[in-house]
Amino acid sequence: MRTIRPMDKDAIIKSVMKTHNLITVEGGFPQFGVGSEVCAIVMESEAFDYLDAPVYRVTGADIPTPYANNLEVLSLPQPENVIRTVKKVLNIAE
Repeated sequence: MRTIRPMDKDAIIKSVMKTHNLITVEGGFPQFGVGSEVCAIVMESEAFDYLDAPVYRVTGADIPTPYANNLEVLSLPQPENVIRTVKKVLNIAE
């Protein structure tokens, strides 16, 4: 997605209907984020019937953002988190 406002709902729905999967990734907290809205759009549309696996969200940890840089990095989504989630959705053994 290029923008979140306006959100291109048609592109999201078409993408899910084409790929049959949905994973959202965002650096914010799990609640009330853009990923939650994208999930709601899919769940409330005809794209829901095309899903081959549950919808997954990769987000920041549900904790106050730490001040220490090393802990802050650990509280945000890392490439390893995304890779692990994609493998889980696609049923690829690690």
